[in-house]
Amino acid sequence: MRLKPVLTLDDAKKIAAAAEAEAVTNNWAVTIVVADDAGNLVWLQRMDGAALNSLSMAQAKARTSALGRRETKIYEDMINNGRYSFLSAPELEGMIEGALPIMYEGQCLGAVGVSGVRAAEDAQIARAGVAALPS
Repeated sequence: MRLKPVLTLDDAKKIAAAAEAEAVTNNWAVTIVVADDAGNLVWLQRMDGAALNSLSMAQAKARTSALGRRETKIYEDMINNGRYSFLSAPELEGMIEGALPIMYEGQCLGAVGVSGVRAAEDAQIARAGVAALPS
């Protein structure tokens, strides 16, 4: 039987704190979501001033990144490059840049998704969160 590491609540708090610090440094009001490897919610925070729709978008991005074990920008690029049929992929929403998988020793533990500013800025915040844990 294979054993695998799992994301803990303490891990999620570290990720969220690092992501929040990046957002605060840049004066960006966003929603930050940390999901487990099945895309289920572990941590959610909507910063003061973040748009209400950023909550559902950050959750969708995190879920998609966790299930696919890849950055959501990859999906966005595929669609933007003409692979429109990918829009019908089951269980995937939020195929927009702004979420990254959380990898540890080659295993996907989950993902962090961010929404509230430009997509590249969302990804920058997510990257800061992921960097809070060893890889």
